[in-house]
Amino acid sequence: MAERRIVLLGKTGVGKSALANTIFGERVFKISGSSNAETNECQSETSEVHGRKVTIIDTPGLFDTNKCEDDLKSEMVKCVTLSAPGVHTFVIVLRVERFTQQGNEVISKIKEFFSKEALKYAVIIFTHGDQLEDQKIEDFVKENHYLRDLVEECGGRCHLIDNRHWNKERNNEEVKKLLNTIDKMIEQNNGDMYTNEMLKQVQSMLEKEEDLIRVSSNNMSEEEKKGSKEEGFRQN
Repeated sequence: MAERRIVLLGKTGVGKSALANTIFGERVFKISGSSNAETNECQSETSEVHGRKVTIIDTPGLFDTNKCEDDLKSEMVKCVTLSAPGVHTFVIVLRVERFTQQGNEVISKIKEFFSKEALKYAVIIFTHGDQLEDQKIEDFVKENHYLRDLVEECGGRCHLIDNRHWNKERNNEEVKKLLNTIDKMIEQNNGDMYTNEMLKQVQSMLEKEEDLIRVSSNNMSEEEKKGSKEEGFRQN
């Protein structure tokens, strides 16, 4: 049986946990009734879905106000570790709504944590599909150039689901389409996955950048101190 390891990414309140339950066809992940984050740390569950062994790793919301940057980075590392030997798909979860600045920042965070290379393994899922009414998801995406560019970066891969208002049969069909998209993507990637080694390389680059910024900041402080002393001498 083919294995599919899926990591869910997105900001708090977009419906990641509900989406995971929709994919599994049962309530496995706990769902919050508010916009507050229910998932405080990575949760991994496995079930058979349409002839595939599917593992879903739910993650804390990006920009979760209850977590500091280091804690979030730690959980992002954990989600890849839980996906060993590698992530088949990052599912970026967005609500059907106007693509705000925060939505743009979420994508920037994903690129920061995992590198732009992660989008090679990404699929976008829009939740709250009932809000589109009769509009096609393709037309909705075309209306916003940020969304259009993002979908293009993800190889044109996007789907629509409604975790609350659509019936089980309709969502089941959308889950089939999602898994077929993932199958095709894996084939296009020649079976390659996003691995822990790739994440370590990103972390190493980030640490080097942070060190350079720290050194530059320290040097600037020294120059400022020197400038202040010289200014003091001139005034005296």
